[in-house]
Amino acid sequence: MPYNERSKHVTQGVARSANRAMYYAMGYKDADFDKPMIGVANAHSTITPCNSGLQRLADAAVAEIARCNANAQVFGTPTVSDGIAMGTEGMKYSLVSREVIADCIETCVNGQWMDGVVVIGGCDKNMPGGVMAIARCNVPAIFVYGGTVKPGHYKGKDLTIVSAFEAVGEFTAGRLNETDFKEIERRCIPGSGSCGGMYTANTMSSSFEALGMSLLYSSTQANPDQEKVDSTAEAARVLIDAVKNNLRPRDIITRKSIENAISLVMAVGGSTNAVLHYLAIAAAAGVEWTIDDFERIRRKVPVLCDLKPSGRYVATDVHAAGGIPQVLKTLLVNGLLHGDCMTITGKTMAEMLADVPAEPRAGQDVIRPFAKPMYAQGHLAILKGNLAPEGCVAKVTGLKNPVITGPARVFDSEEAAMEAILADRIKAGDVVVIRYEGPKGGPGMREMLSPTSAIIGKGLGESVGLITDGRFSGGTWGMVVGHVAPEAFVGGNIALIKEGDPITIDAHKLLLQLNVPDEELARRRAAWKQPAPRYTKGVLAKFAKLVSTASKGAITDEKLF
Repeated sequence: MPYNERSKHVTQGVARSANRAMYYAMGYKDADFDKPMIGVANAHSTITPCNSGLQRLADAAVAEIARCNANAQVFGTPTVSDGIAMGTEGMKYSLVSREVIADCIETCVNGQWMDGVVVIGGCDKNMPGGVMAIARCNVPAIFVYGGTVKPGHYKGKDLTIVSAFEAVGEFTAGRLNETDFKEIERRCIPGSGSCGGMYTANTMSSSFEALGMSLLYSSTQANPDQEKVDSTAEAARVLIDAVKNNLRPRDIITRKSIENAISLVMAVGGSTNAVLHYLAIAAAAGVEWTIDDFERIRRKVPVLCDLKPSGRYVATDVHAAGGIPQVLKTLLVNGLLHGDCMTITGKTMAEMLADVPAEPRAGQDVIRPFAKPMYAQGHLAILKGNLAPEGCVAKVTGLKNPVITGPARVFDSEEAAMEAILADRIKAGDVVVIRYEGPKGGPGMREMLSPTSAIIGKGLGESVGLITDGRFSGGTWGMVVGHVAPEAFVGGNIALIKEGDPITIDAHKLLLQLNVPDEELARRRAAWKQPAPRYTKGVLAKFAKLVSTASKGAITDEKLF
């Protein structure tokens, strides 16, 4: 309902006096009850540098809301630092936090009948969790990204958080001395902001520009810079206009705008997690979208940006080269973007991009011209085969030959695989299998950044394959395949693999195949028993009970009734 109806809920009815009394206690005046109530979902936290710089953004939003003659209602949302939790049991809470964040925002916005909401987030799951909630509530809303971190520097090289993870493998392999190892740890994150490459946080925030739910240029701004504060204030102004015009998220989040978002993800070489998260966002918005749609987009959209983890540059370099709007305009003029999609500004995407040059500027090679892409097709391939009949996700850029057939090295947890990698028990030509790390089996679908980074650090990135029913960090690259579905815990064929079985990963044929006769697989299935759940109480147990398959986004509200 429009804000002048929704806000009046607090001043009318049986509880009118009590409602007003609660607001009077917070300093409200009679005139305030005629103003829109605007939620500010603030994910500020000292848990992680991704979120440690958000408070001044929230303050800027609150101040601007007041200047726009509206009332700000601030509430907190939780976060889990993937960088800190990585490789530990705590990482099982990361994907769970996406659902918790969405539930938290939905609860506050709908529980207090807010007229609109500014969602401010930094770490990876803040983004999809926030937009899932925005889509569920469907009151006017805007997403404000906390901003990227600036790159660290050491010995003439730009560093990111992934530099530290890869240094572990290099150090244990004797390819890096202790002094350099410690300096990389100290210098890779120089301050506040989210991980600097085109990892999950920057992937999702960039895609929200394409989706129409964030302001243009906002996703590649650095958190410490004043322009990030100024952009947040502008976002608050834009939201107040959207409230007045009753412009709602489901007017913006459509099948066509999701196509725009995924086209942008392909063009920038973004994270595999975008597949999982956009399946979830589409479900929250009631948009028909399947895992096969990603492959449809991949085939026609080239990779235009040379960005880490497989490339050279970071988000601040994209910003200096023209930002995400430059990438979007390049796609638009080449027929790969729907320019008629509405944005939170009330203008169409084509209108918003009208003044952006049709071609990236000369003198930089961060954003390539359409005629000279990094790769002719997108990098997030959906593979299928007898190991993943529902599909799985492979990142295929940065590899000389994304094809391998090799013997399976089977591990029932991330920790067991990591121990074998660091002990040099994995050799060139092997295919590492990490299972029982899926949405239900983990539970929580941990990211395998530690094992994949250790493989890279050992110099095996081009010669060792890795498949898992878990996820990968946006910082992962190599011959890796994640989100294998059905997962091991529910009896997917990944549970039936035995040590030494030949496995084929073929990104050209979009194939993930266990080269074992069907009759043998049938015998193994008859003997397989589902393991006991690892958690039987608490949030992880609830997640495991409710969560869908990864091929549907690992959501917790799929057809509950």
